[in-house]
Amino acid sequence: MSSPDWSAVDAVLDSAVQAGAAPCVVATAADRDGSIYEHSAGVHTVGGDQPVDADTTFRIMSMTKMVTTAAALQLVEQGKLDLSAPIADYCPQFADVQVLEGFDGDTPRLRAPRSQATVHHLVTHTTGLGYWFWDADLVQWEQTTGTPNVLSGSKVIFTAPMTADPGTKYEYGINTDWLGQVVEAAAGSTLDVVFEDNITGPLGMSSTTYSPSDEQRSATVPIHMPGDDGAWVATEVDHPPAPEYWPGGHGLYSTPNDYLRFQRMLLRGGELDGTRILSEQTVQQAFTNQIGDLDFPPAIKTAHPASSDDFNAGPGWKWGLGLILNTDDIDGARAAGSGGWAGLCNTHFWVDPTTGITGAIYSQTLPFVPPAAWAMYQDYERALYAALNGQKR
Repeated sequence: MSSPDWSAVDAVLDSAVQAGAAPCVVATAADRDGSIYEHSAGVHTVGGDQPVDADTTFRIMSMTKMVTTAAALQLVEQGKLDLSAPIADYCPQFADVQVLEGFDGDTPRLRAPRSQATVHHLVTHTTGLGYWFWDADLVQWEQTTGTPNVLSGSKVIFTAPMTADPGTKYEYGINTDWLGQVVEAAAGSTLDVVFEDNITGPLGMSSTTYSPSDEQRSATVPIHMPGDDGAWVATEVDHPPAPEYWPGGHGLYSTPNDYLRFQRMLLRGGELDGTRILSEQTVQQAFTNQIGDLDFPPAIKTAHPASSDDFNAGPGWKWGLGLILNTDDIDGARAAGSGGWAGLCNTHFWVDPTTGITGAIYSQTLPFVPPAAWAMYQDYERALYAALNGQKR
């Protein structure tokens, strides 16, 4: 059987960068046996000439969440963590978290939640905890209380209120940061050590870390933002080098090749190169709807345009254990039952167990999902599947 013709996939990425969708892009894909595709375009820093590749370091932001979720699921398998237990059983301070109902002038109007939040609610983003960039009430709460957002690295973010009662809606937010605190309590160790000992170390993900060396940090692609004229400008924006806690919801630096090993572990049902990270049954549960009749919102309006554009995923999405799930086949792309997620600086991955393919795409820009970046991701996925289907004909 002849190899796929990847030229059309390369062209999608090259043309997107040339059109200004991002200063650079790296895309990878693999099947259960190993890497099948890799391509990069553009430069590390706008105005420079240093290329990027699959060993270049990126901030993967919320792609950290699935690593934290995997750590939690390992503890479940070991009998050290109960997803159905109240969060406060592991983190007593969670009992102080209230629900924000609105404002009386500049004064937040808070009340006790009407139901008890469990660890399962954290894993599925159904506690009612949100993020500032998709929740205008949280933007106002942060402004009126002087509380920084979660990217500050300050533990004060754990005082943020819910904006809905637990179990009543899907609300994407700081759930996985709380889950990281639960993991630390159940494991008796800090999250960076939990990852190294149980996930990144065993999987050989040697470039994935919360604490890059000075050399790694300087080699990380800078976050680019549009300047006044709309052209990309490299910024100094970065994670704080010494946060007060290791954030379960973001914070990891990684490379496309490193994270591809994590994706392949999921694709292979929890095992890679003879090392088992999770049981097949647990991984199957991660790819199973865990939010019942609730839905991932088909359209989310931005509450902070500098951080995120509107996110229009469309209908038919659910949430598993740490993964967004499509309930139907996507025309020309992933099959029903695939799982994936993304990072705020426009990194995305998906795992398609039915087709046996996993892929990812990396840029390093803000805001999240502007139309050109969102189109680049979707065009890449469809071009990849088209090339693979051409191989089968």
